[in-house]
Amino acid sequence: MLSNISETLYSNAGAVETMVIAFIMGLIVTFTYMFTADKEDYNHSLCYTLVIVPVVASVVIMLIGNSIASALSISGAFALVRFRSEPGSPKNIAYIFATVAIGLACGISYYMCALIFTVFLCAIMIILTKLNFGGTGTMKRRLKILVPESLDFEGAFEELIEKYSISHKLVKISTLDLGSIYELDYKLVMKNDTATKEFIDELRCRNGNLSVSLLLDATTEF
Repeated sequence: MLSNISETLYSNAGAVETMVIAFIMGLIVTFTYMFTADKEDYNHSLCYTLVIVPVVASVVIMLIGNSIASALSISGAFALVRFRSEPGSPKNIAYIFATVAIGLACGISYYMCALIFTVFLCAIMIILTKLNFGGTGTMKRRLKILVPESLDFEGAFEELIEKYSISHKLVKISTLDLGSIYELDYKLVMKNDTATKEFIDELRCRNGNLSVSLLLDATTEF
């Protein structure tokens, strides 16, 4: 009986050790996410997820025991559910799958592998963020120009828009105020060093000082 109690205590101590290690790894990944996340994609609730997922994945592995295939299937299904419910960017989703991998490694007692993977992942994410890896140095914008009925807008703004943008496309022409005003709707990829005020002022000089709108958070694709 004493032998059984000793084995149980040893087993429980090992489980606690595994969960603590998984929790610490999750914290490291979470702090890295907080440091590297884009402001528009930052999700406070995701921080909790990144801490908890490694612990849950490691416990699943320990409960399943020798059936590694079953454990992987359950953990993969859990990650997939969280993936489908996560509205953030692909980078956020990659963090979720990374924490699942860390939890799996901890669950089978591959602590050194989990540590190496965590350090490597966090270092790579910090370096790529600092280097702005994949960034194009451009800004997507949505431009709306109001034009009086008396102005021939065909080609009136093209040369000016080309001056401040890399590419542009007129996607919509509509009328306002019973046809007395036209609205031109453009999609732009602007140069990174564009002086926004100067650009808008020049447009207003050509459209009779009517309203010009430049949406700074445009996410539409060309």
